[in-house]
Amino acid sequence: MYDMNNDGQSLLIVEDDVSIARLMQLHLQAAGFDVHNCTHGHDAMDRLQEKRWDLVILDRMLPGTSGMQLLRMIRRQSTDVPVPVLMVTALGQTAERVQGLDEGADDYLPKPFEPEELVARVRALLRRSDRSDKQALNIAGIELDAEIPGVRVQEQTLMLRPMEYRLLYELMRKPGKTRSREYLLDHVWGRDVFVEPRTVDVTIKRLRRALTSLGVGECVQTVRGMGYRFNTPDQT
Repeated sequence: MYDMNNDGQSLLIVEDDVSIARLMQLHLQAAGFDVHNCTHGHDAMDRLQEKRWDLVILDRMLPGTSGMQLLRMIRRQSTDVPVPVLMVTALGQTAERVQGLDEGADDYLPKPFEPEELVARVRALLRRSDRSDKQALNIAGIELDAEIPGVRVQEQTLMLRPMEYRLLYELMRKPGKTRSREYLLDHVWGRDVFVEPRTVDVTIKRLRRALTSLGVGECVQTVRGMGYRFNTPDQT
């Protein structure tokens, strides 16, 4: 049913609905992943501190510590490689999905969902976290690392989340070139999963916030009605 070439990557599912958690676990195990479940927010905090997971699937509504609190905790953890987080939300809760992305989730999956889409989303997120096909970029003193998801400006290094990194990489490859939301969805998120166009806007906002802390937030510009582009500091 599934391609098993996943090298036993370890996934943590945090979901309080036991039947849904078990369904996710069975399908992800069938795809070759090493999958662990927990159903309570407090238990999840302990599991998250036990080891570095390759990916976390996180339900927003949990007993004990909420999904949003856990997401913030994951993002506060000091690590060279941020853990990808797939947040699961109820269908139609657009504002909550946007909040989850803004707080640091890398993708979301609305309930109800097909197990095949869950597996596709997980694979896509793990693939986006892989930087083996990337080359280091250095444009006007803004350096994008190829080994780690980090951006460096004047000896200051900031770690980016997987989608922020890929988005900045795609924009920096062609400085001054305007990329539409549709182009970025295809080349950053991929054609194999459906992602709302608004996700691009939320991730751009998050990326700008990160770059602003390095003093170069204005390099990622909005071209009204067309999309986004990267300009060097002397062009902003």
